[in-house]
Amino acid sequence: MLFLSMNSPVSAPLADRIEDLLPQTQCTKCGYPACRPYAEAVASGEASYNQCPPGGAEGVARLAALLGKPVIPLNPANGAERPRPVALIDETLCIGCTLCIQACPVDAIIGAGKQMHTVVPALCTGCDLCVAPCPVDCIAMIDVTASLTGWDAWSQQQADDARDRHDFHVMRLRRDKEENDARLAAKASAKLQALEAEAAASPEQQAEQARKKAIVQAAIERARLKKEQMAAATATSPEEKP
Repeated sequence: MLFLSMNSPVSAPLADRIEDLLPQTQCTKCGYPACRPYAEAVASGEASYNQCPPGGAEGVARLAALLGKPVIPLNPANGAERPRPVALIDETLCIGCTLCIQACPVDAIIGAGKQMHTVVPALCTGCDLCVAPCPVDCIAMIDVTASLTGWDAWSQQQADDARDRHDFHVMRLRRDKEENDARLAAKASAKLQALEAEAAASPEQQAEQARKKAIVQAAIERARLKKEQMAAATATSPEEKP
Protein backbone atom coordinates (compact mmCIF):
# COMPACT_ATOMS: atom_id res chain seq x y z
CA MET A 1 0.00 0.00 0.00
CA LEU A 2 1.36 3.41 -0.94
CA PHE A 3 1.70 6.16 1.61
CA LEU A 4 3.36 9.50 1.95
CA SER A 5 5.89 9.94 4.69
CA MET A 6 4.60 10.74 8.14
CA ASN A 7 8.04 11.92 9.27
CA SER A 8 7.98 15.24 7.43
CA PRO A 9 5.16 17.74 7.09
CA VAL A 10 4.04 18.76 3.61
CA SER A 11 5.82 22.07 4.13
CA ALA A 12 9.19 20.34 4.68
CA PRO A 13 11.86 20.67 1.97
CA LEU A 14 11.32 18.27 -0.91
CA ALA A 15 14.63 16.50 -0.24
CA ASP A 16 13.47 15.73 3.31
CA ARG A 17 10.20 14.23 2.09
CA ILE A 18 12.00 12.18 -0.56
CA GLU A 19 14.51 10.91 1.99
CA ASP A 20 11.68 9.80 4.27
CA LEU A 21 10.39 7.54 1.49
CA LEU A 22 13.74 5.80 0.95
CA PRO A 23 14.56 2.51 2.75
CA GLN A 24 17.74 3.96 4.28
CA THR A 25 19.90 0.94 3.50
CA GLN A 26 22.73 3.35 2.57
CA CYS A 27 23.81 0.83 -0.08
CA THR A 28 25.04 3.37 -2.72
CA LYS A 29 23.38 1.34 -5.52
CA CYS A 30 21.55 4.51 -6.56
CA GLY A 31 24.92 5.95 -7.57
CA TYR A 32 25.23 8.25 -4.56
CA PRO A 33 27.21 7.76 -1.32
CA ALA A 34 24.12 7.51 0.89
CA CYS A 35 20.34 7.91 0.86
CA ARG A 36 20.41 11.62 1.73
CA PRO A 37 22.59 12.69 -1.23
CA TYR A 38 20.33 10.66 -3.53
CA ALA A 39 17.25 12.37 -2.10
CA GLU A 40 18.84 15.75 -2.73
CA ALA A 41 19.76 14.73 -6.29
CA VAL A 42 16.17 13.62 -7.02
CA ALA A 43 14.83 16.84 -5.53
CA SER A 44 17.11 18.92 -7.75
CA GLY A 45 16.34 16.89 -10.87
CA GLU A 46 19.89 15.59 -11.10
CA ALA A 47 18.81 11.97 -10.56
CA SER A 48 15.72 9.98 -11.49
CA TYR A 49 13.35 8.55 -8.90
CA ASN A 50 13.82 4.95 -10.10
CA GLN A 51 17.39 4.30 -8.95
CA CYS A 52 16.80 2.59 -5.58
CA PRO A 53 16.81 -1.23 -5.85
CA PRO A 54 16.12 -1.85 -2.11
CA GLY A 55 12.93 0.21 -2.43
CA GLY A 56 11.95 -1.74 -5.52
CA ALA A 57 8.84 -1.09 -7.55
CA GLU A 58 6.88 0.15 -4.55
CA GLY A 59 9.66 2.58 -3.72
CA VAL A 60 9.46 4.01 -7.23
CA ALA A 61 5.67 4.29 -6.89
CA ARG A 62 6.00 6.12 -3.56
CA LEU A 63 8.39 8.65 -5.02
CA ALA A 64 6.28 9.04 -8.17
CA ALA A 65 3.22 9.84 -6.03
CA LEU A 66 5.17 12.43 -4.06
CA LEU A 67 6.65 14.03 -7.17
CA GLY A 68 3.46 13.87 -9.23
CA LYS A 69 5.15 11.80 -11.90
CA PRO A 70 4.26 8.52 -13.64
CA VAL A 71 5.31 5.20 -12.19
CA ILE A 72 8.26 3.86 -14.21
CA PRO A 73 10.29 0.64 -13.98
CA LEU A 74 13.30 0.40 -11.69
CA ASN A 75 16.44 1.30 -13.63
CA PRO A 76 18.28 -2.02 -14.19
CA ALA A 77 21.59 -0.15 -14.30
CA ASN A 78 21.25 0.34 -10.54
CA GLY A 79 20.40 -3.29 -9.77
CA ALA A 80 17.35 -5.48 -9.34
CA GLU A 81 14.70 -5.73 -6.65
CA ARG A 82 15.43 -8.75 -4.49
CA PRO A 83 14.78 -10.38 -1.11
CA ARG A 84 16.55 -8.56 1.71
CA PRO A 85 19.92 -10.14 2.54
CA VAL A 86 21.96 -10.03 5.72
CA ALA A 87 25.74 -10.26 5.83
CA LEU A 88 27.23 -13.38 7.42
CA ILE A 89 30.92 -13.64 8.33
CA ASP A 90 32.63 -17.03 8.30
CA GLU A 91 34.34 -16.60 11.64
CA THR A 92 36.78 -19.44 10.94
CA LEU A 93 38.26 -17.46 8.03
CA CYS A 94 38.07 -13.93 9.45
CA ILE A 95 41.53 -12.43 10.05
CA GLY A 96 40.33 -9.36 11.93
CA CYS A 97 41.48 -6.80 9.36
CA THR A 98 38.56 -4.41 10.25
CA LEU A 99 37.98 -3.47 6.59
CA CYS A 100 34.38 -4.68 6.77
CA ILE A 101 33.81 -2.65 9.94
CA GLN A 102 35.09 0.45 8.16
CA ALA A 103 32.82 -0.22 5.16
CA CYS A 104 29.60 -0.75 7.13
CA PRO A 105 27.49 2.45 6.95
CA VAL A 106 25.33 1.57 9.97
CA ASP A 107 27.89 0.06 12.39
CA ALA A 108 26.30 -3.40 12.20
CA ILE A 109 29.63 -5.25 12.47
CA ILE A 110 31.45 -5.64 15.74
CA GLY A 111 35.03 -6.72 16.40
CA ALA A 112 38.53 -5.33 16.80
CA GLY A 113 41.85 -5.40 15.01
CA LYS A 114 43.22 -8.96 14.67
CA GLN A 115 40.09 -10.27 16.41
CA MET A 116 37.20 -12.19 14.90
CA HIS A 117 34.34 -10.00 13.59
CA THR A 118 30.63 -10.73 13.55
CA VAL A 119 27.51 -9.12 12.09
CA VAL A 120 24.54 -8.12 14.23
CA PRO A 121 21.71 -9.37 11.95
CA ALA A 122 19.08 -7.05 13.40
CA LEU A 123 21.21 -4.03 12.47
CA CYS A 124 22.37 -5.13 9.01
CA THR A 125 20.64 -3.37 6.09
CA GLY A 126 21.93 -5.83 3.48
CA CYS A 127 23.87 -3.11 1.66
CA ASP A 128 26.67 -5.51 0.46
CA LEU A 129 29.34 -2.86 1.11
CA CYS A 130 31.32 -5.10 3.45
CA VAL A 131 31.77 -7.87 0.87
CA ALA A 132 34.22 -6.33 -1.60
CA PRO A 133 36.81 -5.03 0.91
CA CYS A 134 37.21 -8.42 2.62
CA PRO A 135 40.66 -9.75 1.62
CA VAL A 136 39.84 -13.37 2.51
CA ASP A 137 36.36 -13.51 0.96
CA CYS A 138 34.73 -14.64 4.19
CA ILE A 139 31.49 -12.63 3.95
CA ALA A 140 28.34 -13.97 2.31
CA MET A 141 24.99 -12.25 1.80
CA ILE A 142 22.15 -14.50 2.93
CA ASP A 143 18.55 -13.80 1.91
CA VAL A 144 16.35 -13.62 5.01
CA THR A 145 12.95 -12.62 3.64
CA ALA A 146 12.17 -15.59 1.37
CA SER A 147 10.12 -14.29 -1.58
CA LEU A 148 9.45 -10.86 -0.07
CA THR A 149 11.28 -8.06 -1.86
CA GLY A 150 11.53 -4.29 -1.76
CA TRP A 151 9.37 -2.61 0.87
CA ASP A 152 7.62 -5.93 1.54
CA ALA A 153 10.96 -7.10 2.96
CA TRP A 154 11.66 -3.92 4.94
CA SER A 155 9.54 -1.88 7.33
CA GLN A 156 9.35 1.86 7.89
CA GLN A 157 10.59 1.35 11.45
CA GLN A 158 13.64 -0.53 10.17
CA ALA A 159 14.30 2.29 7.72
CA ASP A 160 14.01 4.94 10.44
CA ASP A 161 16.34 2.98 12.74
CA ALA A 162 18.87 2.48 9.94
CA ARG A 163 18.88 6.20 9.21
CA ASP A 164 19.52 6.97 12.88
CA ARG A 165 22.44 4.54 12.96
CA HIS A 166 23.87 5.97 9.74
CA ASP A 167 23.61 9.52 11.08
CA PHE A 168 25.41 8.42 14.25
CA HIS A 169 28.03 6.62 12.14
CA VAL A 170 28.73 9.81 10.18
CA MET A 171 28.86 11.87 13.38
CA ARG A 172 31.25 9.36 14.99
CA LEU A 173 33.62 9.43 12.02
CA ARG A 174 33.62 13.23 12.05
CA ARG A 175 34.26 13.28 15.80
CA ASP A 176 37.08 10.74 15.50
CA LYS A 177 38.73 12.79 12.74
CA GLU A 178 38.48 15.98 14.79
CA GLU A 179 39.95 14.26 17.83
CA ASN A 180 42.79 12.78 15.74
CA ASP A 181 43.52 16.17 14.17
CA ALA A 182 43.61 17.69 17.66
CA ARG A 183 46.06 15.02 18.83
CA LEU A 184 48.32 15.63 15.85
CA ALA A 185 48.21 19.40 16.41
CA ALA A 186 49.09 18.93 20.08
CA LYS A 187 51.96 16.61 19.16
CA ALA A 188 53.30 19.12 16.64
CA SER A 189 53.03 21.91 19.20
CA ALA A 190 54.91 19.84 21.78
CA LYS A 191 57.65 19.05 19.27
CA LEU A 192 57.99 22.73 18.39
CA GLN A 193 58.28 23.64 22.07
CA ALA A 194 60.93 20.94 22.52
CA LEU A 195 62.94 22.34 19.62
CA GLU A 196 62.68 25.83 21.02
CA ALA A 197 63.85 24.51 24.39
CA GLU A 198 66.81 22.86 22.71
CA ALA A 199 67.68 26.12 20.99
CA ALA A 200 67.84 27.77 24.42
CA ALA A 201 70.02 24.99 25.86
CA SER A 202 73.48 25.35 27.36
CA PRO A 203 76.45 26.34 25.18
CA GLU A 204 77.72 22.75 25.25
CA GLN A 205 74.36 21.41 24.00
CA GLN A 206 74.18 24.10 21.33
CA ALA A 207 77.64 23.10 20.17
CA GLU A 208 76.58 19.46 19.92
CA GLN A 209 73.46 20.45 17.95
CA ALA A 210 75.63 22.56 15.63
CA ARG A 211 78.02 19.61 15.15
CA LYS A 212 75.15 17.28 14.18
CA LYS A 213 73.73 19.89 11.84
CA ALA A 214 77.14 20.32 10.19
CA ILE A 215 77.43 16.56 9.66
CA VAL A 216 74.04 16.45 7.93
CA GLN A 217 74.83 19.50 5.79
CA ALA A 218 78.19 18.01 4.79
CA ALA A 219 76.53 14.76 3.75
CA ILE A 220 74.00 16.68 1.64
CA GLU A 221 76.81 18.69 0.02
CA ARG A 222 78.78 15.50 -0.80
CA ALA A 223 75.70 14.00 -2.42
CA ARG A 224 75.16 17.18 -4.46
CA LEU A 225 78.77 17.26 -5.68
CA LYS A 226 78.69 13.58 -6.60
CA LYS A 227 75.52 14.11 -8.60
CA GLU A 228 77.10 17.05 -10.46
CA GLN A 229 80.22 15.04 -11.20
CA MET A 230 78.21 12.16 -12.63
CA ALA A 231 76.18 14.56 -14.78
CA ALA A 232 79.39 16.21 -16.06
CA ALA A 233 80.98 12.86 -16.84
CA THR A 234 77.93 11.79 -18.82
CA ALA A 235 77.90 15.07 -20.78
CA THR A 236 81.61 14.90 -21.78
CA SER A 237 81.83 11.19 -22.63
CA PRO A 238 81.90 10.38 -26.39
CA GLU A 239 78.70 9.09 -27.92
CA GLU A 240 78.58 5.39 -28.53
CA LYS A 241 78.43 4.50 -32.19
CA PRO A 242 76.51 1.52 -33.57
